[in-house]
Amino acid sequence: MELSGNRAGAADPDCRKGVVFGLGPATKIYIAVEAIDMRKGFEGLHGLVRDHLGEDPLSGHLFLFTNRTKTRLKVLVWDGSGLWVCAKRLEKGRFRWPMATETRSVTMRAGELALLVNGLDLKQTRQRDWYRRPV
Repeated sequence: MELSGNRAGAADPDCRKGVVFGLGPATKIYIAVEAIDMRKGFEGLHGLVRDHLGEDPLSGHLFLFTNRTKTRLKVLVWDGSGLWVCAKRLEKGRFRWPMATETRSVTMRAGELALLVNGLDLKQTRQRDWYRRPV
């Protein structure tokens, strides 16, 4: 990741090289339904994806996890050369985490991910009827 050399230390918003990883149409986003111990790092999250979710952590798909109180989340993703672990802690409020009764994970689209991490309730949104090519 390349950052500009401005004094404030912020990345140059016009610099396209600052993109860490992108979400293509074939990238799946898996949300672990059950809360996890947020002290887990690379190896712990890798094991959860492999053993608990039954997915390949090196697939390039995103895997999201939250804590019991739904105030923190972690993302695990493989970018082709290594694993990324990204975290977010809410200063106020809780994430509206999807629920499922029969599975250990649910999948979502990139737009839904943006809503989730920005604090919007997915249950209060609705998908417009339009054509979407199957991935």
